[in-house]
Amino acid sequence: MKIVVQRVTSASVTVDGQVIGKIGKGFLILLGIQGEDTEAIADKMVDKLCRLRIFEDENGKTNLSLADVNGEILVVSQFTLYADCRKGNRPSFIKAGAPDMAERLYEYVVERCRNYVQTVEHGSFGASMQVELVNEGPFTLVLDSEELIR
Repeated sequence: MKIVVQRVTSASVTVDGQVIGKIGKGFLILLGIQGEDTEAIADKMVDKLCRLRIFEDENGKTNLSLADVNGEILVVSQFTLYADCRKGNRPSFIKAGAPDMAERLYEYVVERCRNYVQTVEHGSFGASMQVELVNEGPFTLVLDSEELIR
């Protein structure tokens, strides 16, 4: 599982001209799922994600978590995080999870995030989406289960 975390002051996702998810201060999450991912991996990744202390305290130190700042989460599926660009110029997505399995885990991650914050919005799995954000900092991190867990 790969998660790109962007600390935002606002973010939204639009499908077919309709805003389907919108947040204020918090995290925009781009979530990539590979074939080997499980609910146990998702649990560990969501725990790490939601406990990250990357918001500034009164002294300007990145010391506060989402819960500390009443932050919100917007989760967007992003299978292209598993693009393999080593050969040729056309990416291969063979490592990305099969759609049925990936959608199930995507929905699981969205629900798990609700254990940490009140507002969790999301995109539409498999849809063509337009994502807008105001990245605060900018502050962007990549969490990779192969580095963090295995």
